Amino acid sequence: MITLTIPAMITFGVFLIAMVMIGVVTHGETSTFEDFTVGGRRLTAPVAALSAGASDMSGWLFLGLPGAVYMTGIGATWIAVGLIIGTYLNWRLVAPRLRTYTEQAGNSVTLSSYLEERFEDRSHVLRSLSAVVTVVFFTVYVASGLIAGGLLFNEIFGADFETGLTIFAVVIVVYTILGGFTALSITHSIQGTLMFLAAIALPLIALWKVGGPGALHDAVTDASPALLDPTTEASFADNVWTTGGPLGTVAMISLLAWGLGYFGQPHILSRFMSIRSTRDIPRARRLGVSWAAVVLTGASFIGLAGIAVLPDPLDNPETVFIELATLLVNPWIAGILLVAVLAAIKSTVDSQLLVSATSLTEDFYRAFVNRRASDTSLLLVGRLSVVAVAVVAYVIALSGGAVLDIVAYAWAGFGAAFGPVVLLSLYWPGMTAAGAKAGMVTGALTVFLWDDIDPLLGPLETGIYEMVPGVLAATAAALVFGTYVGRPPARTWKGTMEHATPMPRAGQRETAAAYDTAGGYGATGGYGAAGGYGPAGGYGTAGGYGTAEGYGPAGGYGSAGGYGAGAYGEPGYDAPDYGPSQGPPQHQDWWRS
Repeated sequence: MITLTIPAMITFGVFLIAMVMIGVVTHGETSTFEDFTVGGRRLTAPVAALSAGASDMSGWLFLGLPGAVYMTGIGATWIAVGLIIGTYLNWRLVAPRLRTYTEQAGNSVTLSSYLEERFEDRSHVLRSLSAVVTVVFFTVYVASGLIAGGLLFNEIFGADFETGLTIFAVVIVVYTILGGFTALSITHSIQGTLMFLAAIALPLIALWKVGGPGALHDAVTDASPALLDPTTEASFADNVWTTGGPLGTVAMISLLAWGLGYFGQPHILSRFMSIRSTRDIPRARRLGVSWAAVVLTGASFIGLAGIAVLPDPLDNPETVFIELATLLVNPWIAGILLVAVLAAIKSTVDSQLLVSATSLTEDFYRAFVNRRASDTSLLLVGRLSVVAVAVVAYVIALSGGAVLDIVAYAWAGFGAAFGPVVLLSLYWPGMTAAGAKAGMVTGALTVFLWDDIDPLLGPLETGIYEMVPGVLAATAAALVFGTYVGRPPARTWKGTMEHATPMPRAGQRETAAAYDTAGGYGATGGYGAAGGYGPAGGYGTAGGYGTAEGYGPAGGYGSAGGYGAGAYGEPGYDAPDYGPSQGPPQHQDWWRS
């Protein structure tokens, strides 16, 4: 048990009060349901990157991952490798298109409403299915975060688990209700920075304490050479490390497969929906991937450092970060480092609470109870939904459980249910609603039932992480049903859609948003005169994208250097907001940059 210290209490107290105050300050900016759910689509690149990363990692970053490395060695870091690759691919493949597609899909603020609009499912079955999956898996996911919070308070302050759990839950619910998405994004920027600094500082301090890389290598090798073999899984039992055997291909695939889950995580995808412009995405991608690589590397190193530095083996390996911080630095610095653990837990729990509440409000209340609900009603229901999800998750959390195990289950559920469907919705224009439904149901059921299905395979039993069969089964179901069952959407969603306007199907013209004569982009191939997008002007008369494919007079972006009168804000490009669209038009291959 870690001795209760005044510095740690003060540090935690200041941090928690600051988070609540952010909710109070941003409360005035949350006047509409869109503000509450996606922040009015105003996130800058740094905020979007840090918010996506912080909401992604959760308490397992400083508890579960270091604990896994502490027990089994660097073989567990294949998880980190898979997550870094998945982070990059998610920003590259999903973020740009999802940003524009969700805006065109009736300005969707949830994944469920986007899928319904994208596949024109007027039965509302697809929306209901996706909402149920979201709420069920997120409630379990939130419970894992609350467990981590209770564990942290118990280890640091000696408070009983239930008391820590309660304090943690109340603080998160209060600032989430007050400030909504804006409060979460600001707190995530702060928390992401703390996590980044802690992932660098504690490993460096531990390396200095043990005497350098060579001394660290020798100390870990003395415990068990298997701990430093990426193809071997060490075994930790009765406070002793032994060689557990080769990691094996199936185990390595299972660990790497964590990266597959990114394409279907609603709390991360909501950050893509909320970024202010597609122009910000390349910068956000670079920041987000770099941040993920640093924190995952640092967290993995902490597990090894615990083996070398701590005088006695731990009864609970998931406390290795906490034990190192309290042992190696003075209480004030330790308090700051431990706040980073709290930040990692909070930043994911609050995101999941908000996404679950948004789904309950948008996909159940507005879709089935009150389709004409005012913003005031939606805000009230949204805030009440935050409380409802938190209460259910709190009850689940009281039963306890290993943080990494719970996260792994929820992560696989989202990855299998939503990942293949989201990717196909962005890259396969002809996919049908039946394909989306089949993929979602098959993925979710496979994850639910895999522990029962795998043993029935007899000699073919794999023991593989349920994410892998879940994603494969969901993809196969979506492809088969999407090809042979149902009709494709009336609108074809094709390409990068950098102008956020759906392409008309063959032989069909869009009323009020036609692509001008002969399917072109204006009379002379440009975006200008009396053609382009919409009647009599499209992207600004006398200065849209100019005539003869030019960029307006004097090479500018239309009159007064803007995107033309009534285009992307007035007077133009440098206006505070980009208007109702995703931002200024991009180069044809902007998403590849």
